[in-house]
Amino acid sequence: MMPDTLVEDTVVGDTMRVLVIEDDVEMASFIEKVLVEAGHSVDKAIDGERGLELARSADFDALVVDRMLPAKDGLTLLKEYREAGGTTPALFLSALGDVQNRVQGLKAGADDYLSKPFAPSELAARVEALGRRQVGEPQVTSLKAGDLEMNLLTRKVTRAGKKIDLQPREFRLLEYLMRHAGQVVTRTMLLEKVWDYNFDPQTNVIDVHISRLRAKIDKEFEEPLLHTVRGAGYRLQG
Repeated sequence: MMPDTLVEDTVVGDTMRVLVIEDDVEMASFIEKVLVEAGHSVDKAIDGERGLELARSADFDALVVDRMLPAKDGLTLLKEYREAGGTTPALFLSALGDVQNRVQGLKAGADDYLSKPFAPSELAARVEALGRRQVGEPQVTSLKAGDLEMNLLTRKVTRAGKKIDLQPREFRLLEYLMRHAGQVVTRTMLLEKVWDYNFDPQTNVIDVHISRLRAKIDKEFEEPLLHTVRGAGYRLQG
């Protein structure tokens, strides 16, 4: 059964063209609805053979691939796509969410992995993160969001010219948020990318660090940059 509530309070950026390869008609329609409501266009394929054919023949910004597919399973599809030179980033969907299956999906060529069932906001955020990656993140030495600046070489952070002292984990958290400025990032994404899966999703470690980060980058300034997006996650204003 699909959730009734779709994506709330998200900011639509550039429109992406997404290929959804999913044999469950209800799930495919649900994914399409979530992504369309987030401002993107969707093409669908109901089996692995057709999905691979479409992925090779058209330009997409992201692929959403189910693991269990008729004609050609998701692992084989991604492996063959990558071996043939396909570079479109892919989000792997599976009801199998254990570490071993995640690793298999990533080794096959997926850029990210999302376990079923998932929240609509999580799906949209992860697909949009793949879109950012596709645009390309050249090797940069500094990041900027509004008047907030981060030097990745000296690890110096300033806002409006004022130095901000951060602990290592706060720096890593802010770096991730700045690399995705203007984009909603979910708690699960932060746990994976900043804490390396080391904490239970129910932990308050994220809330604590977000609170500390807010106190340092927003408290003394008129305009807040770090926002909580209800039911979705967090967004650093770009």
